[in-house]
Amino acid sequence: MTFARRLVLGTVLVLLFTILVLVWSAERSLRRNLESDVAHSLLREARLVRAALPSDSAAWPAAIHRFAMENGIRIVLLDREGRIQADSGEPPDAQSGGDPLADPEVPAALVASGSTPVIRREVGGTPRMYVALPGGPGVVALATSLSSVDETVRRAQGAVAGGAIIALAVGGVLALLAGRSITRPLGALVGASRAIASGVLPRFPRSGVPDIDVLIQALRQMHRQLADRFEDLRRERAETAALVESMTEGVIAADGRGRITTANAAARRLLGYGPKDNLPDLPELFRAKAAREVVNAVLAGTPVQNRELELSDSVLIVNARPLPAGGAVLVLHDVTELRRLEAVRRDFVANVSHELKTPLTSISGYAETILADRPAPELERRFLGTIVSNTRRMQRLVDDLLDLSRIESGRWQPNSETVDVAASAREAWASLGDRAAARGVEFAIEVRPDAVALEADPDAVRQVLTNLFDNSLRYTPSGGRITFRSRPDGAGVLLSVTDTGSGIAGEHLPRIFERFYRADSSRSREEGGTGLGLAIVKHLVEAHGGRVWAESERGQGTTVYSWFPGPGNHHEPA
Repeated sequence: MTFARRLVLGTVLVLLFTILVLVWSAERSLRRNLESDVAHSLLREARLVRAALPSDSAAWPAAIHRFAMENGIRIVLLDREGRIQADSGEPPDAQSGGDPLADPEVPAALVASGSTPVIRREVGGTPRMYVALPGGPGVVALATSLSSVDETVRRAQGAVAGGAIIALAVGGVLALLAGRSITRPLGALVGASRAIASGVLPRFPRSGVPDIDVLIQALRQMHRQLADRFEDLRRERAETAALVESMTEGVIAADGRGRITTANAAARRLLGYGPKDNLPDLPELFRAKAAREVVNAVLAGTPVQNRELELSDSVLIVNARPLPAGGAVLVLHDVTELRRLEAVRRDFVANVSHELKTPLTSISGYAETILADRPAPELERRFLGTIVSNTRRMQRLVDDLLDLSRIESGRWQPNSETVDVAASAREAWASLGDRAAARGVEFAIEVRPDAVALEADPDAVRQVLTNLFDNSLRYTPSGGRITFRSRPDGAGVLLSVTDTGSGIAGEHLPRIFERFYRADSSRSREEGGTGLGLAIVKHLVEAHGGRVWAESERGQGTTVYSWFPGPGNHHEPA
């Protein structure tokens, strides 16, 4: 039931109850007043009758009959025992359902009442009022009908009932209007509250009712405060989301049912999901058994710290903590590159140690022999030559390591200028000419007219060509040939060094530019190589924005290509 209906019904009930109480109290008061007036009138008439009674008792019936007819009342003379001595009878207009005086109790009551009025209401008849005064044979009693009193009361009740109906109607209408004047702004307040709940700008009503206006003002103030707090929450949530998204570590949050609520870009990348892909629930997210054990433990409420997991080709450090309200948050730190670098460092230390061990062992052995045995001068000279050769080999290894470290760390930057390709090739070959002549290896230069120069660091170009020539000479047999070529390629210049050596097997080609990697390690060490030449070549060329690669077949020789971009161009060759 609506408030307006409740208000109308309550008002009508209150009015109805009030009217009933008023009608009841007015009826009783009116009847009591009217009956009092009738009683006083009867008493006056009783005194007149008593005074007018003749002294002869035989004349009493006629006298009281005449007096009764004149006043429309009934007069009865009773003795002391309540027996009727004379009775004028009922007036002609009296409506009676029986004669009360026929009841012995009535005369006795009249005798006993003195001057107190007595009212008798008989079933089926009109009410009567009796008064009695001492006189005559004993008591003079007068009786009259109270039908006029009842009629007056009924008319008064009818008038009050009519007024009550009008009052109820007017009160109901006023209550309805008042209810609508209250419910209309309340309904608008309900709409405003729903708008606030749905995030829509609310419209607050104007009621004109002070109490409701206070409520509207409070709701308007609450809306402003909620809007400010929601704005703060949205800002904090946006900042948190941006912070989580910017993290290099993967962050995954799940609720108490295991459903993922947050997964930043790093987590999706580490797990192989796209930005728009739907993620499964947390217990089904990982396939690795160790990862599922971590998930089960954290969802059961046990934190997990620094657990290392291997997922496909990645190595992750996982930290997981349960959330107070249920669920969990996982932080994934990708240490794949760190583990790779650690492996490279271990391999590097092992390779350097291995590379230094052989010359150090040779130097130590020959030096101890010279100190202990003092061999013949000719043999001593040969031993010293071996010591010097191994010392120089160690020096070349240290120099190459320093160069590679300087290039990789970024401390070296190319200082580009125009480089004469053919002149740089001849200068680089000059340091190897004696070795090549001793082995009968020919050297040729083929430079296209449109590739006679390139923009690069001259020292870097000479070092690249020196390392490539030295590497080719090391694997080219006596009577072989090494050819240097230069030609334009795309937006740059392509340099190549081709030898007629033993070639490289296909499985070794992808790795020949790694430090200390040798396709034929025993022969390389015999020739005095450090295993770092091609790695230096790769880093020097890439520092210019170019790239290197090799083509070779076993027994068919090898060609190493170095592509340098043109001025202001860093696009690789097509």
